[in-house]
Amino acid sequence: MKILLVGNGGREHAIAEALIRSSHKPDLYVFANKVNPGIKALSKRYYAGTDLSDFEELKHFVDEVRPDFAFVGPDNPIADGIVDLLESFGVPSVAPAQAPARLESSKYFTRELLEKHFIPGNPRFRQFDSEGGVMSFLQELGDDYVVKADGLAFGKGVKVSGDHLRNHEEALKFVRECLGGGQSSVVIEEKLYGVEFSLMAFADGRHLAFMPVVQDHKRAYEGDEGPNTGGMGSYSDVNHSMPFLTDQELDQAKQISQAVLLAVREETGQEFKGILYGGFMACRDGVKLIEYNARFGDPEAMNVLPILETDFVEVCQAVIKGTLDELEVRFAPKATVCLYVVPEGYPDDSMAHEPLEIGEMPDGVQLFYSSVNEEGGEIMTSGSRSLGIVGIGDSIEEARLRAVDGVDQVKGKIFYRKDIGSLDLLNKRIQMMEKLRAARL
Repeated sequence: MKILLVGNGGREHAIAEALIRSSHKPDLYVFANKVNPGIKALSKRYYAGTDLSDFEELKHFVDEVRPDFAFVGPDNPIADGIVDLLESFGVPSVAPAQAPARLESSKYFTRELLEKHFIPGNPRFRQFDSEGGVMSFLQELGDDYVVKADGLAFGKGVKVSGDHLRNHEEALKFVRECLGGGQSSVVIEEKLYGVEFSLMAFADGRHLAFMPVVQDHKRAYEGDEGPNTGGMGSYSDVNHSMPFLTDQELDQAKQISQAVLLAVREETGQEFKGILYGGFMACRDGVKLIEYNARFGDPEAMNVLPILETDFVEVCQAVIKGTLDELEVRFAPKATVCLYVVPEGYPDDSMAHEPLEIGEMPDGVQLFYSSVNEEGGEIMTSGSRSLGIVGIGDSIEEARLRAVDGVDQVKGKIFYRKDIGSLDLLNKRIQMMEKLRAARL
């Protein structure tokens, strides 16, 4: 069996590890734009070009390899239509085609989809393709608003009042920046208050197989302080929910995702096949949708895939064939904590091209290479997150301590957050949800 993997980050390293574990013993062929040493060591052939959306190079690679199916990791090539292209070559993918992938590539498409199909979870929102009406809607929302670029923006397309925007004039300036920087429109939404969580699911167009809930930490520094990042780490619990979530709240999120999956098929005429990743917030008046992604989260993939017990290749085949309802997708009853090791100065002034010395990982710990380069036999930092180190245990705290032990095996000009999954942060979230639920009464 030949599998094509597109991408080269920590998420893709976790995907590669899960595929290679399969009893089907597949050969892995990788289409990348950087050399990830962890993925390269697992692959039969590794092609490192300059752009994952270089479809001409992809065509040559596919013609040579003739894969049985593809797994596309990152968002940009999915939004650019890589799945449609692969399908034209006769290669099915574990990722959605361009039209259903608009769930991620267009914030407005998703908000409008929920509204049109009477799916709960939307805040108040409006789309703008010019400055006209922006200030009026901001005044209507008052001090609680979020401004989002409608399309993909490399993690820099969202600004929140209070965090990034001090007043309506700054919000209007950001709208101008988005519209002048290639975005066709922006979406302005009511700001939500609550606790965020990520709920990913395998999707075959009609059925969903849900993964353990994960919570990511975006802030660079401990105590959830500092600038936003791509994610400094994440954790999951033994029972595959979260200590701050009720069963009813988790069910609400699942019902929203199931309804969205069917609505996408009705709206686009195509089935969403791949990873449906919902970013949700548990609020005073129930669960609200923050956004959908059309692929695995990074770092969330590193939490869930190491504890996947069902053969991952068979899960992928069920996604492609539309038979997920016939397969029991199981995850081990374990907690996980992923700590991202990043260069000193990250995210604003990262120390790139610095060597990393990586020792042997302890038992119960997995290492995933992310944004690094292999130069002359040495592992060198780049400007982004370097390594994902995942501890696995019988409790969140045990998993966290194991992950910290793993980070201790890494030497170089680095830092990381020790408090991901800590009891202190967990208790703050539990107490916040208790206050919000009490306010419902």
